[in-house]
Amino acid sequence: MINGGTLFVLALLCLIVFGIIRGMKKDKKAGKSSCGCDCEHCHKMCGRH
Repeated sequence: MINGGTLFVLALLCLIVFGIIRGMKKDKKAGKSSCGCDCEHCHKMCGRH
């Protein structure tokens, strides 16, 4: 059986992962990227370098 502490930590980790994924999706919609290159000047070629 899962005890209360383990369940709390599992729920906390799920919330953190959900928040990270949601933030990444919002950044992508806003045109931000995390690839490290100068993507605003690459004319849609990011990901092909």
